[in-house]
Amino acid sequence: MSLTNQSHLFSLPKEITYLNIASQSPSFKAIEEAGLAGVLEKSHPYKITTDSYFEPVITLKKLFAKLINVDDYNRIANIPSASYGLATVANNIHLNKGDEILLVDSQFPSNYYVWEKLAKKFDAKLTIVAMPETYENRGKNWNKAILDSISEKTAVVALGNIHWANGTLFDLKSIRNKTNSVDALLIIDGSQSIGALPFSVKEIQPDALICAGYKWLFGPYGCALAYFGSYFDDGKPLEENWSNRLNSHKMADLTNYENSYKPLANRYSVGEHASFIHVKMQIAGLQQVLEWTPKAIQNYCKKITNEAVITLKGIGCFVEDEAYRSHHLFGVELPKELNVNELKAKLKEENIYISFRGNYIRLSCHLYNSKADFKKLTNCILACLQNG
Repeated sequence: MSLTNQSHLFSLPKEITYLNIASQSPSFKAIEEAGLAGVLEKSHPYKITTDSYFEPVITLKKLFAKLINVDDYNRIANIPSASYGLATVANNIHLNKGDEILLVDSQFPSNYYVWEKLAKKFDAKLTIVAMPETYENRGKNWNKAILDSISEKTAVVALGNIHWANGTLFDLKSIRNKTNSVDALLIIDGSQSIGALPFSVKEIQPDALICAGYKWLFGPYGCALAYFGSYFDDGKPLEENWSNRLNSHKMADLTNYENSYKPLANRYSVGEHASFIHVKMQIAGLQQVLEWTPKAIQNYCKKITNEAVITLKGIGCFVEDEAYRSHHLFGVELPKELNVNELKAKLKEENIYISFRGNYIRLSCHLYNSKADFKKLTNCILACLQNG
């Protein structure tokens, strides 16, 4: 499947060049309409029925299950944030003194603090695999260092499919094989990859996959989704939400208290996860992503960024080799002689939105972007270099 530019579906002004979906996705028109429908539903509460609390949630879980190649939607939990999902995971892991939790360098804070806390709780060790300092074969060498760091002491490996700040691809299949060999858990943060990069739970078999919804899934801020594997089937949720219990759809009988949870991951869904506005918007987002397909999105992003990457490398920027990075999100280390403050001012003047990480810029794009957007960006960088 080959995709063309889809900017007509979005409400982004023509003068805006938005290369920062990794921070927050824009809504397309179907999501706006879904959100408005949720707002209006509150104006007529007498139309909200028992099914309103359950059926849309099942639809949402089925869509996410399809996206990540999971047969049973009951393995999906509806959560408010990636940190909530990671806290749920950590809440159900018991470690022994001296066990190791392995992370990669400069993970997103929500995927660091939770493991730091767990390590302190059990007197375990937090092991950080540093990013190689040399540019040559950096992605390849970083993946090798991760594999070499997994040992008999490793109890948990927690990382993203890609690095959230620079797009480095991690070889999850090889990492899964190594964790299996030492009986360690593999916990994946898919917030910066699911929806834009093909992923299969059947292929990788993670113990848990946590994913924020407001980036590549086009959901609202405050919506996230999670997959929980068999290790967590009988775990303890963070809270005791009434709708996660068996027979909760029988509202007239809610005070006939139920000891059993709904099967599998349903116990981990957050309270009020039927949030009518959030669920409607996230359903619309997932339906469109599934229609586009992550593979086609990735191919489109590669097509519109190739020329810009060649230009950036030609003027002295470092960009990871494409075999070890994603195309929807990647980092660019700027030449040391470039004045970053001058570049920020130039980008603001040209209405170009990107993320800065010190002397790095993070570029993230989607189907509303074009080659012209990246040409506009590289022209700004070239102009700043010439001024310097």
